[in-house]
Amino acid sequence: MTRPCGSTVGLLLILIGYTAAGPESDLRPRAVRSSACQEHANLHNRMDVVEKRVENTVGKLEAELAALLEYLDDPQWRPLLENTPKTTVDILQDPEQRARS
Repeated sequence: MTRPCGSTVGLLLILIGYTAAGPESDLRPRAVRSSACQEHANLHNRMDVVEKRVENTVGKLEAELAALLEYLDDPQWRPLLENTPKTTVDILQDPEQRARS
């Protein structure tokens, strides 16, 4: 009976030692971990560049849209934008019916 008790105590000591040592952080070598960190940092840098490009493009498009809207407010375009029957064309209407009306 002393044999199983001794092996149980040994197993308990091994488990206690393993628990006291704490969880192992990362089993990969340091070179692999640092290259993974570098790849992660590079990815964030590339995403920052893309974000900046998107913000610049949106800013340019907003400025261009504002210029177009200002241009459409010009009096020379006003007759084309007014909703009068003479300038309205129904694009879904059959061309033959359009000629008759």
